[in-house]
Amino acid sequence: MIAIVGGTGPEGSGLAQRWARAGESVVIGSRDGERAKAAAAQIAEKAGALGNVEGVENAVAVKMCDIVVLTVPFAGQADLLKQLKPLFRQGTVLIDATVPLAAAVGGRPTRVLGVWQGSAAEQAQEIVGKNVVVAGAFHSLSATVLNGDGDVDCDVIVCSDDDGARQVASELAAKIPGVRAIDGGKLENARIVESMTALLITLNIRHKVHGAGWRVTGLGI
Repeated sequence: MIAIVGGTGPEGSGLAQRWARAGESVVIGSRDGERAKAAAAQIAEKAGALGNVEGVENAVAVKMCDIVVLTVPFAGQADLLKQLKPLFRQGTVLIDATVPLAAAVGGRPTRVLGVWQGSAAEQAQEIVGKNVVVAGAFHSLSATVLNGDGDVDCDVIVCSDDDGARQVASELAAKIPGVRAIDGGKLENARIVESMTALLITLNIRHKVHGAGWRVTGLGI
């Protein structure tokens, strides 16, 4: 099962819908259990009969699953992970999609904040400790496109210090039609990938679109 913490938001619900369509069992996590249940019902209706979607509080979602995907705004990332840290299973794979946009402190969404650890993903790894392995991924996927019905024309760059976590994140990316996973190297490279998301937002604004994405060429994969 895949827990999506922050699963009631646009990004989390879009990922949940795509994975449910691929036949995966998805647990929507939220601070409000009733809100999570309502979101899960809506996602299940859109996804069809293949997958299974349920909604629970964040703490319950983390206890239930060995794969946790974090899709919350940067402003709430650290506090939430500190609360959830004792609840992670040993060896849980945490896939962090957080982007430290300046909007978290009232700034522009086209700028990123400096993070002491280097990136939001590295901050997540520092908080959750060695019992949990972290991969940074899914930063580049448009929530608008994810919540649609067409293929997602975008590569996902996966950064991690753990080969197993990188593989899990890459396999989940490949379950989304049109998406290709790219090995982005160590977790420290997530700081580059996260900052690229701010550029995507800039491109969306300047070109009056909602689904700009990346394609990496010349890799032969």
